[in-house]
Amino acid sequence: MDFNVKKLASDAGVFFTRAVQFTEEKLGQAEKTELDPHLENLITRADCTKNWTEKILKQTEVLLQPNPSARIEEFIYDKLDKKLPSRTTNAELLGQYMLEAAIEFGPETPYGKTLITVGEYQKRLGGAEREFLHTSAATFLSPLRNFLEGDWRTISKERRLLENRRLDLDICKARLKKAKQAEAKAAAAPDFQETRPRNYVLSASASALLSEEVDKAEHELRVAQTEFDRQAEVTRLLLEGISSTHLNHLRCLQDFAEAQATYYAQCHHYMQDLQRELNRCANAVSAPHSSASVCPNPVSPAFLSGPASSGATIPSSSSSSQKPVTLAMEQSQLPITGARKARVLYDYDAHDTSELSLLADELNNFHAITSVPLTPMELLNTSSLASCLCVSVTVSKP
Repeated sequence: MDFNVKKLASDAGVFFTRAVQFTEEKLGQAEKTELDPHLENLITRADCTKNWTEKILKQTEVLLQPNPSARIEEFIYDKLDKKLPSRTTNAELLGQYMLEAAIEFGPETPYGKTLITVGEYQKRLGGAEREFLHTSAATFLSPLRNFLEGDWRTISKERRLLENRRLDLDICKARLKKAKQAEAKAAAAPDFQETRPRNYVLSASASALLSEEVDKAEHELRVAQTEFDRQAEVTRLLLEGISSTHLNHLRCLQDFAEAQATYYAQCHHYMQDLQRELNRCANAVSAPHSSASVCPNPVSPAFLSGPASSGATIPSSSSSSQKPVTLAMEQSQLPITGARKARVLYDYDAHDTSELSLLADELNNFHAITSVPLTPMELLNTSSLASCLCVSVTVSKP
């Protein structure tokens, strides 16, 4: 117990003298030993590396996990050395909701089928995101965090020790300087008024004590200088390792960029497949609808060829049960005249003056839309009837 008290008192005394020296240096009342310029450059470079590594690490964590609550949870689990529970990504959660909604709406309905398709691809996107997060954490975040929590802590510890050694060296320098000044002052102004032998003896003893104090201060200075040089060398070796740290971070950065490129390539591939699936579903749904709504009442070739050119008449209602004749639309022409109308099934807004705006259930005469004979295919492809799959042709008797 006595040893611990003495050690505590000694440490307190050393701390106090260092604090005094540091304060005097800040106030300009004491000289400060300057470090080697090369060592100063290494320290500046190390500080810059530490600061930017912290910023890059924090911003990468924000990029990978925008939710601050989730980041705090991950931080707590990491500090407690516990495994983080598996967390569902946002895309996977969206896909799960879509699949559940498809079950409610009916998986056989067009909307339900589409929800199932999109939901499955959303879950694939979520799986790709999960893999990207895992790869980025292992190949990029962990090395940066290990540098800050491992190598940098060692460098900081050695730098603090180097600073203490420098303060001790400056304290020894100041102590030696004061001892030499006292010795020089005593030697320059001897006391000749005292003639008694006792006073001469005391003066000689004081001179010897001052000389002994100078010798002691010089010895302490040599020891402090040796410890300072040794610590400066250790710190220099650690700081020169920052170059190896840069190379390691460079490889980690390349791995992160590669993981990011793989992730976005997978997402692009999945979205292209999803678009093809949706287009296939849309074509499958619109094919029977268009065949039933574009021309619900079959029209005979005689009518489409026109009464002036073929001399044929419109079939009566009694012949409506006959099998319709297949029409080669690209080979037929519609005349300008005639009571031919189109009923619009859906609204359409014109994009420019060359088009017409149409309303649902509106009836339009063909000869009012065009002034030149058009084939049925040309009529369906004309910009005035851009919604060609959304009209039904009705024929009135002459």
